[in-house]
Amino acid sequence: MSSRPVPLLPPRLRAFLVRVPFLVRIVRFLRRGPLARDRNLLITLIALTLLIGVLAAKVSMQWASPSLLVPLTLVGGLQLRLRSLSKLLCAEFASLAYIAVERGVGEVGPGMLATVLFTSVLAVMMSRTRGQLGMQGLRGDAMLLELRDRLRNQSELPALPKEWGHKVVLKQAGGSSFGGDFVVSMREGDQVEVAVVDVSGKGVDAGTRALLLSGTFGGLLGSVDDFLPACNTYLHRQREGEGFVTAVHLRLNLASGEYVITSAGHPPVVKFDAGSGGWQVATAKGVVLGVVPDLHCEPDRGVLHKGDALLLYTDGLIEQPGRDIDAGLDKLLGEAERLLPSGFAGGARALVNAMSSGHNDDCALVLIWRP
Repeated sequence: MSSRPVPLLPPRLRAFLVRVPFLVRIVRFLRRGPLARDRNLLITLIALTLLIGVLAAKVSMQWASPSLLVPLTLVGGLQLRLRSLSKLLCAEFASLAYIAVERGVGEVGPGMLATVLFTSVLAVMMSRTRGQLGMQGLRGDAMLLELRDRLRNQSELPALPKEWGHKVVLKQAGGSSFGGDFVVSMREGDQVEVAVVDVSGKGVDAGTRALLLSGTFGGLLGSVDDFLPACNTYLHRQREGEGFVTAVHLRLNLASGEYVITSAGHPPVVKFDAGSGGWQVATAKGVVLGVVPDLHCEPDRGVLHKGDALLLYTDGLIEQPGRDIDAGLDKLLGEAERLLPSGFAGGARALVNAMSSGHNDDCALVLIWRP
């Protein structure tokens, strides 16, 4: 069964428009091409701008204040292309000049001119940035929020059996939504793989690279036997040598508790041994990713028994300006004792807050334990 489209105009009105070629051309002009929305909005804003100018000059400055041009400018900065915005700004300053001529220069004071000028500069910056993204309005912000949410969701570990517990804590520098530290993980049967990655830099600058690498590293995880060498090969092929990347990789068997840790320039993993009641430093070593063509890692192997735990983290958790990294590691081991009275799950966030207080850096922590 086929359905006919409902006409937007009554039949008599459509018949009248067909008889008037000039009106038909106008309608076709307004609806033609992908830039019709930009053109129609520009016409509307210019019409409102000129109307405000005429009403302020001829009727009343109180009911049609030139300050109404400010929200029109902001709408233009969000929705119009830079070329269209420049036409709108010309119309706005023409309206201000007309008001000054009709009402007197004193009616359009320096404060009003400064406000409109500042708003115009802000609108131009917004339009230029969104023009480079190829997006107008708030669609670019929505895209960034979606990417941020995907990065956070990807950092969540897969569901583990009730015999296992895990906790992931991410903290970005300066309260930013983006950071250079991220986590990728996967589970296939009894095999779990987790990688904690640290991209050099802070905040949004590092976050842009983290968004790119998280997808690549997430695709390699579980697809190759040697995860870190594969990541190193990918980074070494890239022409951009900006910054560096460190990572630690954990492969854990949930049935037996056996694990293998490999590291590439990353701070050492620490293990809680329930038998001795203390924390031990893993011996896994490796070079920073992307520096050498062939990465050689010295893995650390072991078994997690009942009550044992593994702590993976980034250097933002232990490094502070003016303090040696070994001192930061000693402080981490000392603060980790707080996890025992309150349990591993409740102590993970407290550990991050205690270690990151007093300095501003991205940090990530992954805690896996066997109750």
